[in-house]
Amino acid sequence: MTIVTAHGATATAPRAFVLREAFEDKRLIKVAGAHDGMSARLAEEAGFNAVWASGLEISAAHGLPDVSLLGMSEYLAGATAMHHAVSVPVVADCDTGFGGNLNAAFTMMRYEAAGIAGVCIEDKIFPKRNSFLEAGQELLDADEFGRKLEAAKSAQTRSETVLIARTEAFICGLGLDEALRRCHSYVDAGADAVLVHSKRADSSEIVSFMKEWDHRAPVVVVPTTYSAFSADEAKAAGISMVIYANQGMRSMVKAVRDTWATVLADGSTVAVEPHIATVKDIFALSGIDQWLGEDR
Repeated sequence: MTIVTAHGATATAPRAFVLREAFEDKRLIKVAGAHDGMSARLAEEAGFNAVWASGLEISAAHGLPDVSLLGMSEYLAGATAMHHAVSVPVVADCDTGFGGNLNAAFTMMRYEAAGIAGVCIEDKIFPKRNSFLEAGQELLDADEFGRKLEAAKSAQTRSETVLIARTEAFICGLGLDEALRRCHSYVDAGADAVLVHSKRADSSEIVSFMKEWDHRAPVVVVPTTYSAFSADEAKAAGISMVIYANQGMRSMVKAVRDTWATVLADGSTVAVEPHIATVKDIFALSGIDQWLGEDR
């Protein structure tokens, strides 16, 4: 029996081609962060081109901070659930590759076998801390990280899978020249794209990077702190992918808090019912018609 998702996708679609074609055609890829099948499906329903299996969101969904407490198994399980829930590509936040060079190679093997379209590995020392924490931000030597990328690339068996190298040079205050140097060396090591991360309140670091980058590989950005940076501005700057990495979970947290506060204050759910999804909506999102259609 072949079970399809609510949107008609099977689990084996070669979705990495979608990313590569968009890169080649210079179409901006808009990506939404998620942590499970339902949040991924909502991102697809909204119209995003791909889903980001967010390390922060997956950690938080386990009630844990984003400081390398979970292992590859938990992150892979989350990304796999998202892949099966949607028909768009899933790009996985794989932190540092969960260890050394061999771990990065194993990460590529397992995620690729699960059908994940893109694997993103960052140049921090393991164990890593979330980029928005003030302390504990330390980078791996660029040459050593290059060898980690080479190990991951050598383990890749499908040419379409996208390996994204993420630099935290700006996060660590190392400046433009170091960010550029690292990204060039990472492309030399086999990265298909680079993710340049910044926690400035404006897009100045990203814009300065794009002005100096020779576009030898696609650039990915995550405008969490510089939220005024629009998709149109990103495309004009030559950026290939924008990831809205955690806004979905943040909106969910606020909505649930408000809902439960109202229920406890009122002593019933009457006031919240017009403002929340129906049970039928949940059934539809979970693909009930397709599943019952198979139960004959």
